[in-house]
Amino acid sequence: MATRRTVTVGLALDCADPTRLAEFWKLALGYEDEPPPAPFTTREEWLARFGLSDDDQEDAAWLHDPTGANPRLFLQQVREPKLVKNRLHLDLRVSGQGSPAIRWARVRQEADRLEAAGATVVAEYSGHHVVMADPEGHEFCVC
Repeated sequence: MATRRTVTVGLALDCADPTRLAEFWKLALGYEDEPPPAPFTTREEWLARFGLSDDDQEDAAWLHDPTGANPRLFLQQVREPKLVKNRLHLDLRVSGQGSPAIRWARVRQEADRLEAAGATVVAEYSGHHVVMADPEGHEFCVC
């Protein structure tokens, strides 16, 4: 009999300014800064465990869903700019049921909220979803 492995999903996002971009994603997803792994009380202690210090580490941010229901998000600083379309993107699904018109109104309301927070609209598929980009150009959908 095969045993089932427990696997959790985390997403890593390459970016120029992880600290700034983390603020957008915390607002967008309702995420919080993720504490360092036990038994460490700070990220500095955790980095020291691997012989690293803040001086060795580029800027980074670790975020998590406080309910534990959704994947962790790690934002890591990279020097090269984003040049092409993402090969993987996030879908932010608006919860709730209702008529297509009510559901679309909720999608548009969420897209407006994220646009006010710094996202841009890339394309809109009326009645279905809105393609957006975060402040550094990473595409995602609101559906």
